[in-house]
Amino acid sequence: MNDFSRRRFVTALGATALTVAPGWVHAGAGATRALRFDNLHTNEKLSVEYFAAGRYLPDALSAVNHLLRDFRTNDVGEIDPALLDLLHGLAATVGSQQAFHVISGYRSPATNESLRQRSNGVASGSLHLRGQAIDIRLADVPLATLRDAARSMRSGGVGYYAASDFVHVDTGRVRFW
Repeated sequence: MNDFSRRRFVTALGATALTVAPGWVHAGAGATRALRFDNLHTNEKLSVEYFAAGRYLPDALSAVNHLLRDFRTNDVGEIDPALLDLLHGLAATVGSQQAFHVISGYRSPATNESLRQRSNGVASGSLHLRGQAIDIRLADVPLATLRDAARSMRSGGVGYYAASDFVHVDTGRVRFW
């Protein structure tokens, strides 16, 4: 990480530590949280404020659920709001204003099993099945920087897939691979 990136990362980490992840202390109940997504498989884009006035916004969560659906089967799962908070914190930590490029969000059981048959890197109990995992990248953040920022948050699992150009984050137990 170069000096500018490291400085930006550390500054953003300190500035956002009070507002980002479940279990952390949240700044004021009036704080809002928004995210931007670009689903690379469906070409759909979403810019959404999903939290305001101390509560998650049901219509916004529905829009996120739809965008992050299993693109292979069109099955829509319920995305864990804690995952959205993790992404909000991650974007703030790295200082990105770009949309998250979505490689995989929710996965249906049929899709997960199909992927497991083709790859030994897909867990039978994947958190994608429960809407607690997402595979992403950011256009303005080097992949290794995104991985390091996610690891520093210690908010769940972080997988680094450099050859496939994405980082996996989830709201499960803290672990890295």
